Amino acid sequence: MAKAIVAAAPGGPEVLQLQDVEVPQPGPGQLLVKVAAAGVNFIDTYERSGVYDVGFPYTPGAEAAGTVEAVGDGVEEFTAGDRVAFAEGARTYAEYTVVSAEAALPVPEAVDNDVAAAIPLQGMTAHYLVNSSFKVQPGQTVLTHAGAGGVGLILTQLLKAKGARVITTVSTDEKEELARSAGADEVLRYDGFERQVRELTGGTGVDVVYDGVGKNTFDGSLASLRTRGMLVLFGGASGQVPPFDLQRLNQGGSLFVTRPKLKDHLLSPQERRWRSSELFDAVVSGQLNPRVGRKYPLAEAAQAHEDLQARRTTGKLLLVP
Repeated sequence: MAKAIVAAAPGGPEVLQLQDVEVPQPGPGQLLVKVAAAGVNFIDTYERSGVYDVGFPYTPGAEAAGTVEAVGDGVEEFTAGDRVAFAEGARTYAEYTVVSAEAALPVPEAVDNDVAAAIPLQGMTAHYLVNSSFKVQPGQTVLTHAGAGGVGLILTQLLKAKGARVITTVSTDEKEELARSAGADEVLRYDGFERQVRELTGGTGVDVVYDGVGKNTFDGSLASLRTRGMLVLFGGASGQVPPFDLQRLNQGGSLFVTRPKLKDHLLSPQERRWRSSELFDAVVSGQLNPRVGRKYPLAEAAQAHEDLQARRTTGKLLLVP
């Protein structure tokens, strides 16, 4: 037997309970992984609360890092003892989990388990945003929201490495300090940020906005764009954006809006390895420093969800079995 977090029915954080479960067994093409650290992400809260239909009883989590304990039939690229990380798993709020070998990312020896667990979902999200959704060029000006969050801190570092000017938003002085430490050039509060962005860009607006906040920032994000600028809406931490009139894109200056997700940017083992290897190489070289904001014992998964939803957190949240 092993420990895992189980929710018997959808609800608030209190439904997350530590229980004894059977250790899963790897099927063909799968790995059994002993979890060293599991990532806590907003999508986990959506699934736990019933916003997304996942089926109950339910163990949250798709992201983790750990050590391969056993391999299923047909697996040749991994053996027991290898260290892996992944963003496309399931039931990672547990001591053991099973993941497809295709989705597993080799972890370099120089990268510890906490950092390895902090990279897959938020790191590869930041990677596709700046390399695929809108390919940032040196000298461009970018607005990102939630600059002290897990994606925001990584995104800012990747943007600065590309030679962009980074404007970001935060809610507190502490978060402003973190955003600046990641390299942000200008750090704003949310209230009236679109007006300040116009002032900072001489009235022109930014080339692209990366918006993971959603409902509360969407209108201001559109208003911050230059002519033919792009809004990349990749999340809805404040709620989902309601339907809107496409004529607003015309009126705003032939604007573009896209709503990407990570799954569509991990379509093959080669694409996964490209994104993850660039991120891990940047960590090893010192160019990227993922921030683990807080670690919780596995039994405190409910507290982790409460803190995340209350915006009391910065950087990456991890659960440690």
